[in-house]
Amino acid sequence: MDFEEAADALYAASAADFIATRNELAKQLKADGDPVGSTRLKAMRKPTVAAWVTNLVARKAPDELDDLLALGDEFREATADLDGDRLRELTPKRHELLDKLAKEAVRLAGEDGQKISADVGQKLRETLDAALVDPAAGDAVREGRLSSALRHVGFGVVDENGEPSNVTPLTDERRQAARDRRKTQQAETDAAQEAADEKAAAAREEKEREEAERAKARQAFEEAVAAAQEAEAKVEDLDTQLDNAREALAEAQALVHRLGADLDEARRTARDAQKESREARKRYNRL
Repeated sequence: MDFEEAADALYAASAADFIATRNELAKQLKADGDPVGSTRLKAMRKPTVAAWVTNLVARKAPDELDDLLALGDEFREATADLDGDRLRELTPKRHELLDKLAKEAVRLAGEDGQKISADVGQKLRETLDAALVDPAAGDAVREGRLSSALRHVGFGVVDENGEPSNVTPLTDERRQAARDRRKTQQAETDAAQEAADEKAAAAREEKEREEAERAKARQAFEEAVAAAQEAEAKVEDLDTQLDNAREALAEAQALVHRLGADLDEARRTARDAQKESREARKRYNRL
């Protein structure tokens, strides 16, 4: 860990843990062979609540802060050009961005368990406005290592005690290091988002596959139920046909029985008729 990384980590710590974090990081820098960096880190002051919240905004709402600083560039250009119409056009946007960042700061601080009083909220807003007006203040706010809130007055920027602020423009080296860190953070954010998107896509595919399997199983079940119902209907039809056949067989058997009885009766009648005929012939012959 180098000094810049240690300083970023220090001002990213909670205000309550600032001293302990500073001691630990200074000890680590010294152990890593950077006694100068260790001494510089020990000299860094604990941020006031307003400064801590401003640093929080710089870390967690960098895009919104960049919008504000970019608007400051537009204000300075319009001022240099004595473009009153442009300045009047930019002023509502200035208030809009300040309101937006102030609300976001309250939300972010709340997530970290820090309540924002009216006084702190006012100092935060003044600091953000100073960042918009003064390029050096803007660089200091964007760096996220403020120890005091800022306020722009007629001659420059002062701290919370009304003393001239020690904010200075970042060196090219530190400015590039800050850009590199932001790029790295953005790349990590993009990678995390891509991983989250891939995970979400995989989850959607898995859900679609499960739904397709459930639909397939449901269709198979419905087809099985339909087949069972059809088979049951066929069984009922065959049962009906069998009952009908049994009834027909019983009727046929009864008919056969009746016909047999009639046939026997006819045979007896025929035999009796033949007998009477023979006896009649005999009587005739005797005459």
